[in-house]
Amino acid sequence: MDASTRVKDLTNRYGALEGVPLLSAMHGVFGGRIALLSSFGAESAVLLALAAEATPDFPVLFVNTGKLFGETLRYRDQLVKRLGLTDVREIGPTADDLATADKDGMLFKRDFDACCRLRKTVPLDRALAAAGLDAWVTGRKRFQAATRAALPLFEAEAGRIKVNPLANWDKDRLEEEFIRRDLPRHPLEADGFLSIGCYTCTERVAPGADPRSGRWAGSAKTECGIHTMIGNAR
Repeated sequence: MDASTRVKDLTNRYGALEGVPLLSAMHGVFGGRIALLSSFGAESAVLLALAAEATPDFPVLFVNTGKLFGETLRYRDQLVKRLGLTDVREIGPTADDLATADKDGMLFKRDFDACCRLRKTVPLDRALAAAGLDAWVTGRKRFQAATRAALPLFEAEAGRIKVNPLANWDKDRLEEEFIRRDLPRHPLEADGFLSIGCYTCTERVAPGADPRSGRWAGSAKTECGIHTMIGNAR
């Protein structure tokens, strides 16, 4: 069955699930052909903890752009050890990619979209294809931004299924889960960084502002492209 038909089937069969039960079900449905994408950002610990509870060997894809905060890399190592994750796969742009498209490392100053495509979208698209994945899991939530307000539990994209186990979770529920599981926070969160990407394009968020307003501040850009350009990245 094609991806769109499968979304309808999954929604009918598993649409009442979320969190650990949904991740466990999807791991069973897709077997070794599903992976979780994580930025190891401000809210990432909850989804990673749920995946580890579902099964510690739940594959996790981590896109290292080469321009991440050092705090993010250390937080990744802390969470992997704390949660007992056993299959975290680091992906990113190749040396050839960078030599061809961003020789001076300053592409972000010239073109946000091109930089995100080079350092995030292309590596992820390549990894999804190389691993033969039929589905991948995201940590997106409806409350995060107006562009995500209608986020469904399952999506069809480029012939694959995207699963959003926390789509309906709100900020309060996330906070409760952080506390209940005693999860460590990203070290930059206390300093006002509420949505954390590359250090080149991430700023502190003003009190009460959209949590993603610190990303690509001063531009109309709201998404890195991973959730809008996959399948068109090559």
